Amino acid sequence: MTFEIGFMLGVLVLAVVFFSLERVPPDVTALGLMLLVTLGGLISPEQAFAGFGSEVVLMILGLLILTAALIQTGVVDYLGREILSRVGTDASRFVLLIMVAAAALSAFMSNTGATAFFLPIVLSISRQMKISPSRLLMPLAFASILASSVTLIGTSTNLVISGLMVTGGLAPLGMFELTLVGLPILVVGIIYMMVIGTHLIPDRGFVEESTAEFDMQPYLTEIEILPDSPLVGQSLERSGLGHDLGLTVLRIVREDERYLVPRSELELQSGDLLLVEGSRDNLLQIDAIAGIEHKPRRKIQDDELQSEAVGLFEVVLLPNSRMIGRTLVDLKFRERYNLQVLGINRSGAVIREKLALIRLAAGDELLVQGDRSKLMILDRENTLRLIRPVRWRELRGRQAVLAGALFLVPILLAALNIVSLGVAVLTAAFFAFTARIITPEEAYRSVEWRVLILIGSMLAIGQAMQVTGTAGFLAGQIANLTAGLDPMWLLVGFFLLSMLLTQPMSNQAAAVVVVPIAIQLALQLGLNPRTFAVMIAVGASCSFLTPLEPAALLVYGPGNYKFTDFPKVGILLTVLILVIATLMVPQIWPL
Repeated sequence: MTFEIGFMLGVLVLAVVFFSLERVPPDVTALGLMLLVTLGGLISPEQAFAGFGSEVVLMILGLLILTAALIQTGVVDYLGREILSRVGTDASRFVLLIMVAAAALSAFMSNTGATAFFLPIVLSISRQMKISPSRLLMPLAFASILASSVTLIGTSTNLVISGLMVTGGLAPLGMFELTLVGLPILVVGIIYMMVIGTHLIPDRGFVEESTAEFDMQPYLTEIEILPDSPLVGQSLERSGLGHDLGLTVLRIVREDERYLVPRSELELQSGDLLLVEGSRDNLLQIDAIAGIEHKPRRKIQDDELQSEAVGLFEVVLLPNSRMIGRTLVDLKFRERYNLQVLGINRSGAVIREKLALIRLAAGDELLVQGDRSKLMILDRENTLRLIRPVRWRELRGRQAVLAGALFLVPILLAALNIVSLGVAVLTAAFFAFTARIITPEEAYRSVEWRVLILIGSMLAIGQAMQVTGTAGFLAGQIANLTAGLDPMWLLVGFFLLSMLLTQPMSNQAAAVVVVPIAIQLALQLGLNPRTFAVMIAVGASCSFLTPLEPAALLVYGPGNYKFTDFPKVGILLTVLILVIATLMVPQIWPL
């Protein structure tokens, strides 16, 4: 063992310690490790910094931009409503649905892309269901990774291994050759996550707890049942306003003067005015539902709504405000300021009056639409205080379709090997900017820069393992330790080696190091090299022990996870996969 290999093994020990303790943020730890191997002379600065310009980093950057475009155009909210309408408030059904859907998509495309597609949808639904995203996002990422061995194109690692097999004189992997072992792994993995895994995931709350609570505060608003609404004639219970939109109907006003108690069997009629209470995000979805209309918003003309000066804002009434004790009608609020109040929140109180008749009080929070400059005048006069702007995310027709196409088409092109995924998603991100689906400022605010720093730095560690010969040294040790033992132990050894190397290194890099050694050793021992190649393919995709797999990194920040959360859930899953692979691979591809 050389000094460089010993140095590199010491760095790996430090990595395990610091990542486990998390006294320092993981991205800072990774950056420090990269600098350590660089200053230690294991790799050059050019090799160390090359990771930040790698395809993996740029691919994730592009995916984050494209998912931001899906959010801005309302696609995420629309899909979230559709999923929520089918699973209701059953969290277990939702986890199962999202795992199956992510796995089905990941079997034919990048697991990173599948995770990125569902990530904003899961985050949106987690807030509506008031469930910590940590309970939902790890199953999403794990399901995407589990599907990697279902088809040849489930992950680029399979393609790399297939190419290495051809170089070693073997036939390439077939499109569905791995399915015989990959599908049982996927099924067992999903069952494990549903029965055991989800119970091991800590409830980490929301990343910004105060913000999450603020977003879910109840606002009162009014919605009207339109004449052509499919809700006309339906009972309140069957209307879906509660379980689909998360709204609580407080009172129904019929014919402008009849106040009805909202019983579940009450049938809705055209022109009914419903006083409803719901979170801010739920209120903003109202106009996207056919047949109902956010009545206060209708009073602002369509041309005003299209104006860039008009926005949506949350404000709070100050104690000395001249609006206190008066109603919106008394104030002639809309006529005087050209501002429209869409909702009112009064903490700790249930309001059952029409918006225009509510006497305002200090501390009331209003959801207001209009010109920001008019609001700033009231802010300077200490009438109210502007808390923050809110983005109104309606499904934006043509732009929503284009955003969806820009997300899916690049992944399809990459799956067909027409162009690499990194190039495809960055090209799509460029078109998203030029088509004005999303602005660069909006996109860059959505990027998890910590994730990119973590990935770029860890790629340098993987590079150092290859350059110093550490990966090859470990492979040689596996071969020596299993010499003279049953070939099954050698097979298990290479699975474990590829699985361990894929944590600090990329899956492809781990395969490039291990597969040629395994093929050569198998031939020397008179064993079937294809068995070893398949076993390594399964092991290299078994990235459940750390969040360093790109799909896991995507959910690491939004899920507010700790580094140790992943081995807590992933160790038993990894053992199950090892058992399945050990039993099935030698049967399908005899030694």
